[in-house]
Order: sequence, then C-alpha cells, then structure tokens
Amino acid sequence: MKISIKRIIQALSLLAVSLQAATAYAQETSAQQDTYKFDLGGGLGMSGYLGDANESNMYKHPGFAGNISFRYLANTRWTIRGILSVMTLSGNTADWDNVLPGNQNYSFKSTVFDLGGRFEFNFFPYGIGETYKKLRRCTPYLSLGIGVTMASCDGSSFFAPNIPMAFGVKYKLSKRLNLGAEFCMTKVFGDKVDGDKLTDLYTIKSSFMKNTDWYSTLMVSLTYEFGKRCETCHYVE
Repeated sequence: MKISIKRIIQALSLLAVSLQAATAYAQETSAQQDTYKFDLGGGLGMSGYLGDANESNMYKHPGFAGNISFRYLANTRWTIRGILSVMTLSGNTADWDNVLPGNQNYSFKSTVFDLGGRFEFNFFPYGIGETYKKLRRCTPYLSLGIGVTMASCDGSSFFAPNIPMAFGVKYKLSKRLNLGAEFCMTKVFGDKVDGDKLTDLYTIKSSFMKNTDWYSTLMVSLTYEFGKRCETCHYVE
C-alpha cells in the first residue's frame, strides 16, 4: 500500500494541532487548579494625622504604621477584606502660623488601633493564567469600608467608629504571592484621637460630624493566597 507524502504531512499537521490544543487545555486546567479563595498577609509603612494639632501638612510628623489583613477573593474584581492596623500619631500646634487663644501651644503623641472591614474593587480582572478571562498581573483598586478606632493618649483611651477610603495597586509576584502599595485616608467620627486637651481649641463644640479627626497610612504589603477553589470540577466563577 502506497502512502503519499501529502497524506503524511496532513497527518503530522493534524497531530501538531491536537498536541497544541491539549497543551493549551492542560495549562488552562492547571491555572484553574491554582486559583485560590483567600489571601493573608501584612504591611509596613508610615502614618499621618489631620486634626486640631495639624490642619494642613498631613505628614509633618510622620509615624510608624503596620497591619495584618485577611481577604476573601470573591472573584477577579471584588474582594472582602478584614484588616487590623496599629500606628503612632503626633502633632504640635507650634508648627502653625495661627495663634491660639491665650497664645497657647499644644502637642500630643498617641497610639492608634484600627479594626475594620472593607470592600475592594479591582480596575482590571486580577490574576495569572486563564487567558480567556483577560486577567492582569497588575491592577489598581479602590477600597471603602467601616471600622472602629481605639486611641491611647496621655493615659486616656478613646473609641469611635470610622470610615476608611483607600486607593492602591496590586502586583502578582507569583500565583500565590502579591505585592501591594496603598494610600488610605480614615475619617474618625470623634475628636479625641489626639487626646482630651485638643477637643475645643477654638471654643467650637465638637459633635459626631464636626471637628472630627482624620489619619492616613501609606503602606507596602506582601500577601499569600491559599485555599484552592473548586478542585473537583475545575470551574472558577
């Protein structure tokens, strides 16, 4: 039986196409197997303060900031994040051009703990693999949430609710490791983050919305993903 060269070339071409399709499917399946549901990590950076003892330059007296966080990765765009932060804040009214009543000057140093939950929205689908989803290895994101602030200053403690608002960038170092940078502004619904002495410098009574303090963090973080998603059916929502 004669076998033509044309038929051999056709068979080899068909085999090559089949192998290419099988390889692509294996890579896609592997990427799905390496998709995870959770993210755990921490960050370090600096903190800043706006309030009665600092009305303009937020980082005039920068402090230390650190956090630990846990994320539920709902999908490639949305995550739910729980975060515990600790930071030091300070300020001094002697830095102002303003003159306070009685020509007084005030300064403070406080330690602040912040516990809260946030929703994060990625500008682009975030991840590695699954090319049909057009995943991006790097994405900016926005975050909004609610939390509680506990501040300790001059031997007294203060608790108040807060709203954190953040902008950041994530980058996948590998399938499990993520590098992030984030700037967060937090509005505190209270006026004693900077202590009891700085609640009424202009004789304007504080309230839930008025004369409240703000603080910010500028952080770099490293997180690790775990908890494989849907190992049996290899399907990712």
